[in-house]
Amino acid sequence: MKLTNNVEISFLPPKLIFIDKMGEKLRLRQGINKVINRFGNICLDFWLMILLWISWIPFWIIRKFFFELSGIKIGKDSRIHVGTKFYLPKGITIGEDSVIGYRSFLDGRAKLTIGSHVDIASEVMIYNSEHDLEAKDFKAIEQPVIIDDYVFIGPRAIILPGVKIGKGAVVAANAVVTKDVPPKTIVGGVPAKPIGERKIKELKYRLGRPRAFQ
Repeated sequence: MKLTNNVEISFLPPKLIFIDKMGEKLRLRQGINKVINRFGNICLDFWLMILLWISWIPFWIIRKFFFELSGIKIGKDSRIHVGTKFYLPKGITIGEDSVIGYRSFLDGRAKLTIGSHVDIASEVMIYNSEHDLEAKDFKAIEQPVIIDDYVFIGPRAIILPGVKIGKGAVVAANAVVTKDVPPKTIVGGVPAKPIGERKIKELKYRLGRPRAFQ
């Protein structure tokens, strides 16, 4: 008798039968581990929903408390603006004097490292997990993303898994970054390609005071 799409019960002999998403039967221990993981993911999803609500509170000190409680490491004078959404916050590290723009998306399923004095504009999406298009079960592949110091990422840019953006590089608005970006290189387009280079010799500026109530 089928209890759910993933669990059946047999009466002769009596036993639970666990089935994965591909329709393959699992051993009892595998099935129990699947149930435990599913429960953990449901709890995580619930907390991420609460965290999204909290992200709209217009007072940074309150948002910061709950973000750090969730495991995000936030350096001195850094700010995450309202409406930012996360996957697995504990994988995210942000250096000093960095700003994450309005309604951005930060993926922490693999390690996401954002350096110091980094300016990330509004609605930027950073992913470090994607599906394996050639895998039989369409499984996820996780790769860390590193954004070095003094990087600027323009509005609505997308950073894909496994990318490293070098010190002082610039990503133009709406660009899709699929490969590493060398230091001080300006990239743009889909997929992003070099379109220029920053001429400044020494990078030592600070971003300054972020907008209040954002």
